[in-house]
Amino acid sequence: MSTTTTASVSTHVLDTSAGRPAAGVAVRLSVRAGADGSGGPAAWAAHGASHTDADGRCTDLPALPEGTAHARLVFETEPYFSTPQAPQTQQAEEQQDAPRARDSGAFFPEVAIVFAVTPGEHYHVPLLLNPFGYSVYRGS
Repeated sequence: MSTTTTASVSTHVLDTSAGRPAAGVAVRLSVRAGADGSGGPAAWAAHGASHTDADGRCTDLPALPEGTAHARLVFETEPYFSTPQAPQTQQAEEQQDAPRARDSGAFFPEVAIVFAVTPGEHYHVPLLLNPFGYSVYRGS
C-alpha cells in the first residue's frame, strides 16, 4: 500500500489513422476538489500543461495536489490534425481517390477526459485518436 498522499498522471496519444504516436499535441491538466459548500462540484483549477513528445507521451505533468477528487485532461486535437505531419506511406499516396484524414480537419477540436482520483494512485490515461473518433482507457 502506498504512503504517498498525492496522485500522479501521465498520458500518451496514438494517432490510429496514421498508426504512429501523435507528437506535438497540447495537453492541459486541471483539478478540482470534492463538493463545494453548496453541495455542487468545486470549480476547476488549472494545474499544468504540456505537449506530447516524439513518442506521443507527456512525461512532465505535475503531481496532483492533496484533496484532488477529479482530474481533467484536455487534448487540443484540432491543431494536430491541421498541421502537416510526416510523409504518408506509399500505400496512402497511391489512394489518391480517398480523402486524406489530415485534409478533413478534426471533427473533435478538443478531447476532454475527466476521471475520479484516489490519493496515492498513478493514472495513465492513453488517448487513441483519429479525425472522427477517439477512445480512452486507464492504462498502467
